[in-house]
Amino acid sequence: MTPDRFPTAADHPDREVLTWADFGHAVRALARTIAATGWEPDLVVAVARGGLVPAGALAYALDRKAMGTLNVEFYSGVGETLADPVVLPPALDTSELRGQRVLVVDDVADSGRTLQLVLEMIGAHGADVRSAVLYTKPRSVVRPTYSWRETDAWIMFPWSSLPPVTGRGAPDA
Repeated sequence: MTPDRFPTAADHPDREVLTWADFGHAVRALARTIAATGWEPDLVVAVARGGLVPAGALAYALDRKAMGTLNVEFYSGVGETLADPVVLPPALDTSELRGQRVLVVDDVADSGRTLQLVLEMIGAHGADVRSAVLYTKPRSVVRPTYSWRETDAWIMFPWSSLPPVTGRGAPDA
């Protein structure tokens, strides 16, 4: 595979490979699921980094302009994690979340520990908090409110499946 060719399912039959086109369909389907419930978020919060692209796309699809980001580090490599998820600066200003409807978005609820941490943090400030992910793993300790698909396979997202152009690291998956 060349450095700038996105992987396909044929390249990695043992993995879930999400293409950019499939991502577009997934976000629209997820947005329709959320909209069908009648619940409308006041604020969309992306769990960075993996949730940034899905959160932005969902905010557009749900016609929400207010967005925030919470930086959380947990995965340090393929299948490797820190002991616990860690919130990194800058921190989201949670002082005005009371009574707000907040949609927390991440790419995947794998172990679910990152999502659990963020939901507890935001919920502790009196927000009506719900979660949306593209993928849920069966082992996740949290069942997201909204999920596009469930898989037990390692997922290759289009925004992180190629190596960095800076040459400073291996591709995230």
